[in-house]
Amino acid sequence: MKRVAFHNLGCKVNSYELDIMRQKMEDFGYNSVPFEEEADVYVINTCTVTNIADRKSRQMIHKAKKLNPNAVVIAVGCYVETDPERVGTDKAIDLAIGNNKKAQIAELLEEFLEKIDSEKGEGRPEPGSGRSGINSAGNSADSSTGEGLRRRTMDGRTMTDLTHRPEYEDMQLEDPGHTRAYVKIQDGCNQFCTYCIIPYARGRIRSRRPGEILKEIQTIASKGIREVVLTGIHVSSYGLEWDSQTEAVRFDPHKSGAFLLDLMDQIRQIPGIERIRLSSLEPRIMTEAFVKGIAAMPEVCPHFHLSLQSGCNDTLRRMNRHYTTEQFMESVELLRRYYEDPAITTDVIVGFPGESNAEFEETVRFLEKVNFYEMHVFKYSVRKGTAAAAMPVQIPEPVKGVRSDILLEMTQRQSEAFRLGFLGKREEILLEEKAQMPFGLCWRGHTKRYVEGYIPCEGDACAEFQEGQLISGTFTSAAEGAEGLLFVPDDKAQSR
Repeated sequence: MKRVAFHNLGCKVNSYELDIMRQKMEDFGYNSVPFEEEADVYVINTCTVTNIADRKSRQMIHKAKKLNPNAVVIAVGCYVETDPERVGTDKAIDLAIGNNKKAQIAELLEEFLEKIDSEKGEGRPEPGSGRSGINSAGNSADSSTGEGLRRRTMDGRTMTDLTHRPEYEDMQLEDPGHTRAYVKIQDGCNQFCTYCIIPYARGRIRSRRPGEILKEIQTIASKGIREVVLTGIHVSSYGLEWDSQTEAVRFDPHKSGAFLLDLMDQIRQIPGIERIRLSSLEPRIMTEAFVKGIAAMPEVCPHFHLSLQSGCNDTLRRMNRHYTTEQFMESVELLRRYYEDPAITTDVIVGFPGESNAEFEETVRFLEKVNFYEMHVFKYSVRKGTAAAAMPVQIPEPVKGVRSDILLEMTQRQSEAFRLGFLGKREEILLEEKAQMPFGLCWRGHTKRYVEGYIPCEGDACAEFQEGQLISGTFTSAAEGAEGLLFVPDDKAQSR
């Protein structure tokens, strides 16, 4: 059986799409093996969010070719979209596939191999069989970047123009292989933040039709999945392009909020689905109608990731973030009005070009005021091709490091206080896996607010539980050497 190995870089959307590509390749008769093993085909699902991500993508492409020089190395995704010049001249890449063709990976590979056979004028060898003509036939004749890219994309058939309202490429995941299933509902972004390359890598917004989403969730629910996470590149834009007559679709939180509410209302009626979690959201989506609507659905987890990036309005303007800190705070207050102790998390960039000490101090004060459950803190990284890369007053790395340390200390303190607030309270956790923790063997899971809980167990006691089980109980104490809390279940009759 032919062997295929995968490596994923980047976001949850990429992870979902990798699962789809693995499924497609296995359907075509390939056996998935670990990336470190010798394979006939290597698939690298690339990321381009920073210059570092680009470099890591290239490193994994070259590593794959070193692992087996006779293998077919396929570069897929965002790096392919944003750096065609390098892709066109990189001899480690045999086949390059864009973001809107991932579901066709197996068919495109077959077409590529047939094309190589035709050029060689002989029967097709099995990839990795020791006949090294695949790579040489595909790449040695490149006379220019354009020629190399043409060959690696099979005259452009592996790519789609993402700048002019492309159609959503539907994918149906049949077995996520996890307790919590990510379900992609949207692709693309129209926001054009000055630090971000993703609108160029992913293209304009496009939304998945509800029928296709419901079909996928029904399939995975029938296999025991009880929690789904609705994900995308800009989930808050869901459905906005459907009735738009122009390519310049403007953000409308009332319209997209209505589409999301309707979708979630249908999802929660699927037998077996007991939790719906939303991935990163635009703060402006939190209108009163939207928050009131989700609060009326008990299946929607009170865990909301509102991407902030800075707590200073001047910095937000340079970032082209389209909202103020005052508007952000209104969204937070709405959530806290309708939910008891909602888990609100965010992203923050430190050291954005022009961020003065005064601007950073303003951010610190705002973050203390909001009091997030968790903050993901990033030091600004220059991304070639973005407006921010050309901005004056680039912040030195040591300054970024100091600012990052300040916010990391803050989020550790805030996060611990949020978790400890649940001590003595009855909660329900979804068991995900057995894990060896510093305090011993346990079952690990999360509440709806994404507080991690541990049920210590040994021997036969561990066998009483199983992955995907919902367990009611009480948090009793902080867990030694871990960020979660120890959890004592009620009687087994309370579990389901």
